Amino acid sequence: MTFNEFLIKVQDAILTPIITLLSLAAFLLFLWGIVEFIAGATNEEKRATGQQHMIWGIIGLVIIFGANAIVSLIKATVS
Repeated sequence: MTFNEFLIKVQDAILTPIITLLSLAAFLLFLWGIVEFIAGATNEEKRATGQQHMIWGIIGLVIIFGANAIVSLIKATVS
């Protein structure tokens, strides 16, 4: 087994499911923030909480997709 094959197996078996799960969690956090923001339209505190959840959801998605890009870059560099 070559190192490239090993990286492909690690990515397929471990990294891809983890990245998918974390992406889903960040997206759900973003959606929950939207729901909180709209539901608490009359309450400034609830709107602020919803806004924070949306911001953290976006930050999470950016980090996750950035990590995925770094893994792809390393994979392309090694192979």
